[in-house]
Amino acid sequence: MQRQGSDGSGSGGDSVAKVVRVAGFALLLAHLLLVAWVTLRPRDVAWVTAPNLTPLAGIRIDLALGPAEAVRRIGGGLLLLAPLGVLLPMADGRLSVSPLASLARTTAAGGLVSLAIELLQTAVPGQVVDVDSVLLNTTGVALAHLLLVPAARARLRRGRTGGRREPSDRAPARRPAPGTGGPSSSGRMSRVASQGSTPTIPRVGIAP
Repeated sequence: MQRQGSDGSGSGGDSVAKVVRVAGFALLLAHLLLVAWVTLRPRDVAWVTAPNLTPLAGIRIDLALGPAEAVRRIGGGLLLLAPLGVLLPMADGRLSVSPLASLARTTAAGGLVSLAIELLQTAVPGQVVDVDSVLLNTTGVALAHLLLVPAARARLRRGRTGGRREPSDRAPARRPAPGTGGPSSSGRMSRVASQGSTPTIPRVGIAP
């Protein structure tokens, strides 16, 4: 059970996490729709290149076209699904999670989305299947996650627990001073009262 501070920081942190989760899910859906429109719409072109099923072959061709064209093509592949590196953890909504496990899950999900796009493109006129697109898309997801998500989660965790009082912050219980009515002194007083007053022996005079 989650403890709440006197200022309601626990409920405030839950509200922030819920807002982040809802916003992440909405932005994730919008981004996927935009990616689907860009990558899966038919293209009316006179000719298309052959599918590339050799890893890094397309990247080498892009590099051979010159720096400007290489940056445009490779950068486009990296940026296409890069927002998933942030939006997937946002939609998940968890703040306390292993950074390595989060990176692995997010990267795997981004790779699956990219692979699904390439498979769907086989049925779209004018679109070309390229295995290097999967590599670039997945790398972009991983880079975006590494650059933004750990720092954002750490900041949200600090804001969530900033006003919460830990058990060690509680003031220690004050012990009653000796003779002022603690449990031991009251017990002694009750025992003395039950025993009654101390008997006295009358003094007897001595005759001369």
